[in-house]
Amino acid sequence: MNLVVLQNWLDNASFAVLFCTMLVYWVGAAFPSLSVTAALGTAGMAIANLCMATLLGARWIEAGYFPLSNLYESLFFLTWGITAVHLIAENSSRSRLVGVVTAPVAMCIAAFATLTLPSNMQASEPLVPALKSNWLMMHVSVMMLSYSALMVGALLAIAFLIVTRGQNIQLQGSSVGNGGYRSNGYKLLKAGELVTSTPAAETNGFSRVESNNNGSGTAVLDLVTTTPIQTTEILSPQRLNLAETLDNISYRIIGLGFPLLTIGIIAGGVWANEAWGSYWSWDPKETWALITWLVFAAYLHSRITRGWQGRKPAILAAAGFVVVWICYLGVNLLGKGLHSYGWFL
Repeated sequence: MNLVVLQNWLDNASFAVLFCTMLVYWVGAAFPSLSVTAALGTAGMAIANLCMATLLGARWIEAGYFPLSNLYESLFFLTWGITAVHLIAENSSRSRLVGVVTAPVAMCIAAFATLTLPSNMQASEPLVPALKSNWLMMHVSVMMLSYSALMVGALLAIAFLIVTRGQNIQLQGSSVGNGGYRSNGYKLLKAGELVTSTPAAETNGFSRVESNNNGSGTAVLDLVTTTPIQTTEILSPQRLNLAETLDNISYRIIGLGFPLLTIGIIAGGVWANEAWGSYWSWDPKETWALITWLVFAAYLHSRITRGWQGRKPAILAAAGFVVVWICYLGVNLLGKGLHSYGWFL
């Protein structure tokens, strides 16, 4: 079997495995009692990851350069990165919901590369002179891995928004800084703080906590009668734990992708200076890479410094998902700029 035939077999196999894996995860989400679906889903993702790694390796051997020279190769490298980050996230969270959101995205990318791109865009071709540099692997591979991690983290944030259904809930601290506190659906209150999540039925209409001194130097919290507060729906313990897990792992995966994005942008600046004589040219790709960096920098800043958790940072991460796609693919639809080599770089 020559390398071209092997590549054609592997890209179709990757799509088929990801499609079956997506169905397995969706069945597992619909019927939680089927515990076997978790193991099958993980195995499917691992097999797809291995198929794509073999595909990229075969193209590397065939072409003689790192396989990131055209859209077809970059799409499969991105999908390989998503499946790799998925396995890390799923192992950390122990939640099948990770695959529910990552498997269909990985499958759609593989389907687009395999079934939609014309054969001339899938074939390996000699590198253009500007890409004949070791920076091709050093810059582009790191950027693609950062896209993979940021996409997975953003997808988990979107899943968090779906699970919580727009409710502002209190989560156990998962950020570095002033994280929240959750205990059986109730909020730990400080002196003088308004109750926002405790049902009125549990407090008999009391809605403020004040601090008094019992004479022994110990602060005692007394409830003061005020206007009864409006009750809000409290998530079930299962959904609350799931939301907390998604919030935590999304934060950690984005925390992995952001340094990779930073390193990739710096490496790109060094390569640009070597190739074009300038570290930064405000090329559309460079501009959107900076916008992507700023969006996720704002996300991490809001969590680490401001102590945000839950809905607000999740919305910011969801917006980052769109920005990553614009940076990666949307800019190239215009076909303009210094990064138009291979229609993706």
